[in-house]
Amino acid sequence: MHKAYDIVLWGATGFTGQLVAQYLLHQYGTGQALAWAIAGRNESKLKKIRTELGNENIPMIIADSHDRASLEAMVQQTKVVCTTVGPYAKYGDLLVELCVTQGVHYCDLTGEIQWMRRTIDQHHQQAQVNQTKIVHCCGVDSIPSDMGVYFLQKQAQKQWQAYAKEVKLRLTEVSGGVSGGTVASLDNVMEEAKKDPQVQAVLDNPYSLNPVGQQQGNDQLELTETTYDDDFKAWIAPFVMAAINARVVRRSHALNGFPYGEDFRYDEATFTGEGITGWAKAQLTSVVSNALFDPTSFLKKLINPFLPDPGKGPSEKQRENGYYKMVLRGESADGKVLKVLVHGDRDPGYGSTSKMLAESAVCLAKDELPASYGVLTPHTAMGEALLQRLEKNAGVKFSLLED
Repeated sequence: MHKAYDIVLWGATGFTGQLVAQYLLHQYGTGQALAWAIAGRNESKLKKIRTELGNENIPMIIADSHDRASLEAMVQQTKVVCTTVGPYAKYGDLLVELCVTQGVHYCDLTGEIQWMRRTIDQHHQQAQVNQTKIVHCCGVDSIPSDMGVYFLQKQAQKQWQAYAKEVKLRLTEVSGGVSGGTVASLDNVMEEAKKDPQVQAVLDNPYSLNPVGQQQGNDQLELTETTYDDDFKAWIAPFVMAAINARVVRRSHALNGFPYGEDFRYDEATFTGEGITGWAKAQLTSVVSNALFDPTSFLKKLINPFLPDPGKGPSEKQRENGYYKMVLRGESADGKVLKVLVHGDRDPGYGSTSKMLAESAVCLAKDELPASYGVLTPHTAMGEALLQRLEKNAGVKFSLLED
């Protein structure tokens, strides 16, 4: 069946949605090889976005997330729905359901573990039957982690003809503020966990995104305090995105049939450096990270005024000056080590995330991809094709580090 569009961008009037639209226009133009449209419920706001982008020819679709008929009409017109409308646990259920029933691929920026578990339980099987790819976590959580492990294991195969049995990711450098949407989603997850023991159980299980019956392994829950890392010879602290990233990496591994072995181990943390300075930075990072996960804490209330609201974010200059670096260390069963650097050329929360999401959508619409379907991860849905796009277009580089 012919589709009018390759991609429909749902949520184009929000802060991140505007950045995705800006990127698609700059990178692919309109009415050319990529057919795309912006969608939302407010026509005047969509028109304003077109004016701000300097292009009145971008097609618009009016739909409402609470109106099934209008949302269904939108989904039927496209090969891929790319959505920035969160928290997804509040606004995403119907859209995922319609994409699955219509056989339309889908990508988003969610980091909400409990909602992902729900979409897996409700839609994975039918999405497989309908040959549909539902791909969560297509931003800074969790593409650098998921594709970083993919890249590292590819290098391990080349060098060792074996896979790394343990991988550690350390966020080593970052410049750019946290996303207001991320903060809102975190708050929403914690609120749900307080009310629902099943949600808390999902958060308490490091393997909770794995298929049912495949949720055992050697990994512990995420780091919550300052620790010395002997492998990196430095102090480390909690990494606020570790809970979602690590579960996505484990789901990729499980969906691929555990190629690295069922005893494969993976963890993430923030690298803060050596000596007393490294220790002090780790202590501060630990306090702030733990406060973010406790909406009722005194410290969270104290830092709330300094956190961005959903839909608000850094200036263009701050985004362009932002960047991040992550180092992954892989170790083989016989003690061989290799390290990989993942480097993003914009602030992680918005500049880099918007480019990664846009390229994920284009990848789903245009590229020859693995014959994998269901509720997937970036790695299992798109594999090598996504890696190439990230490096060529999205300013995310993966490289082998020489010791």
